[in-house]
Amino acid sequence: QVQLVESGGGLVQAGGSLRLSCAASGRTFSSYGMGWFRQAPGKEREFVACISWNGGRTYYADSVKGRFTISRDNAENTEFLQMNNLKTEDTAVYTCAVNSGSGLSIRQSEYDYWGQGTQVTVSS
Repeated sequence: QVQLVESGGGLVQAGGSLRLSCAASGRTFSSYGMGWFRQAPGKEREFVACISWNGGRTYYADSVKGRFTISRDNAENTEFLQMNNLKTEDTAVYTCAVNSGSGLSIRQSEYDYWGQGTQVTVSS
């Protein structure tokens, strides 16, 4: 059974940092791209960041570029999202996902597996 489990979310003040982790089990995803998405209350889920199979390429939404860093540890089958200089607008449920291919994609339809999400709340 494939599972992606996010952790590391919580409550943080604006300007603070959080590091999210996504631990995958059931399959090895070292050959596939991975990504992070988020969904704020009353809004549709949106792309945040993605990373190629070996971590060689990354891509970020404009809203988080320069503040967030996506990374992965294939030996641990784990994806990370380092979030710095958090803003209240970053408040959302953050979900990790595994791409059907090895590269980068911002399209949700190209991701085959999804985690349950972890709440990130940024206070002012």
